[in-house]
Amino acid sequence: MTQTTTASNSRLMLTVGLCFMVALMEGLDLQAAGIAAVGMVQAFALDKMQMGWIFSAGILGLLPGALVGGMLADRYGRKRILLGSVLLFGLFSIATALAWNYPTLLLARLLTGVGLGAALPNLIALTSEAAGPRFRGRAVSLMYCGVPIGAALAAALGFFGLAAAWQTVFWVGGIVPLLLVPLLMRWLPESQAFRRSAQGVPLRTLLAPGNAAATLLLWLCYFFTLLVVYMLINWLPMLLVGQGFSPSEAAGVMFVLQFGAACGTLLLGALMDKLSPLWMSLLIYIGMLASLLALGTASSLTAMLFSGFVAGLFATGGQSVLYALAPLFYRTEIRATGVGTAVAIGRLGAMSGPLLAGKMLALGTGTVGVMAASAPGILLAGVAVFWLMSRQKRAALA
Repeated sequence: MTQTTTASNSRLMLTVGLCFMVALMEGLDLQAAGIAAVGMVQAFALDKMQMGWIFSAGILGLLPGALVGGMLADRYGRKRILLGSVLLFGLFSIATALAWNYPTLLLARLLTGVGLGAALPNLIALTSEAAGPRFRGRAVSLMYCGVPIGAALAAALGFFGLAAAWQTVFWVGGIVPLLLVPLLMRWLPESQAFRRSAQGVPLRTLLAPGNAAATLLLWLCYFFTLLVVYMLINWLPMLLVGQGFSPSEAAGVMFVLQFGAACGTLLLGALMDKLSPLWMSLLIYIGMLASLLALGTASSLTAMLFSGFVAGLFATGGQSVLYALAPLFYRTEIRATGVGTAVAIGRLGAMSGPLLAGKMLALGTGTVGVMAASAPGILLAGVAVFWLMSRQKRAALA
């Protein structure tokens, strides 16, 4: 028994550690466009709407990547699809650095997004299945903590002037994932749960009786939460520069935001099993609304740094709670498909966020208008998370 427990713990630590490294690079690549935005605008003479499309092209790629990556993983294995995903986003991050005009930049960001989108549901499935029901929420939160830390590393490149050439962050985001591929091939264990049930399941199973309510609620909260998170990730550096902050100060705010996100991921993940669904939902989404208001009205660098930390704590930290929740509602044979589909719907919100912000800025609404536009969606997402967590509590007690 002791040997079995030790082997299981070793497998879990190895899986979480390697998946954390991939999540780290996923976070860096997701933040890269926001950090490089000012340089790309200057290099390619882009207007605000064109920059919005650059942001949204990467996010658009996340949608089919997450959907197809999850479905393929339930049929062919989580590890195999994850390896292909990491290879894909590494190669096209390098292609972004080599882009020579606006169309090639759009295409490179789109295909980078496909790889990033396919990676995430497999990271979640591998981690949750290695952890088992008892440690699933905490293990997924710990793994997902790599995403905000990776984004903070991207922000640090800008803050310390290491990304003075806008291509630098994309070179880092491309080369390191390619170096990770042989490590994953050698050391990452395949999910044992997948081995026991490796068979394809139709997508319509997610909307069958018993799954439909949870699926639709997950889709709702993923859509609106990711709308806000990706609006912040992509537009906040340029909004801050427009408010009179220097590019290095804007990168500093993004670094603090991602540090707050890492803290929120761990803190909210630990609180999932301790707070009631009502208090957990109120904590996440009232905190998110308050931080958006603060970001829209703060005028000093100190106030903006504090607002950025709180925004990361609740916005990205709250997103990690969604990723820990999703695997709980699906059985093993449809878990990657269910998580991947929820992530794909979330990517629709993530794609809409930068476009919505770009349109509102073009209309002259300013930062406060951009932040205020996201408030109704945040309220809807909060209600959906409350229902989901209530369902999970009732199921655990049954």
